[in-house]
Amino acid sequence: MLDSFDFSVIVQALPFLFGVGMVFTVKLTLLAMVGGLILGTLLALMRLSHSATLRTVAGVYVNVIRSIPLVLVIFWFFFLVPYIGGWIMGSNTPIEVGAFSSALVTFVMFEAAYYCEIIRAGILGVSRGQVQAAQALGMNHRMAMTYVILPQAIKSMLPLLLTQSIILLQEVSLVYVVSITDFVGAAAAIAQRDGRLLEMYLFVAVVYFCICFTLSSLVRRMRQFQNG
Repeated sequence: MLDSFDFSVIVQALPFLFGVGMVFTVKLTLLAMVGGLILGTLLALMRLSHSATLRTVAGVYVNVIRSIPLVLVIFWFFFLVPYIGGWIMGSNTPIEVGAFSSALVTFVMFEAAYYCEIIRAGILGVSRGQVQAAQALGMNHRMAMTYVILPQAIKSMLPLLLTQSIILLQEVSLVYVVSITDFVGAAAAIAQRDGRLLEMYLFVAVVYFCICFTLSSLVRRMRQFQNG
């Protein structure tokens, strides 16, 4: 099988693989990461709130999302978001959402549940004495969280947040199941068209390995720096 391996197939496919597929993958990953961090932070603050209602709502959301396979969530949002959007807008017909927007909503809401637990653990890891010191200086809860607790929590959270973002990068490839052309989808299209499955899928595996290995090495260095 390796005797018939054709590197020229990969070379010819590079513009499409990176110019279309990888651009989509990176764009979706970065936007989902930012959106997930924002929503995850809000959920974490809700779970740490003095309000039982807010704690319950956030807790149910996180536990439900983390109990459902991501591929199922992708299918749900891909097919349901147009109808939900139509219902919100008061329309009797589904609205045009688009594959990218649907995928972005899916990953933001899914990843937020995981970012939430990382952020919550980071906040809880800050010494109670820091909170008391902030209160002694006249800060209210919001000011103490903004200026004292979160800046210290971020330092311990960064390696875990980056690790979850690496997982997010890998999970984005699941949009292939709804025929969205990400990096894996672009490789699959070429593989099926030219009948060169070995070259395409092996190249995809190598690219993902290089990216994830590099980012994982960065995570290890960050942990060593924190422990050192």
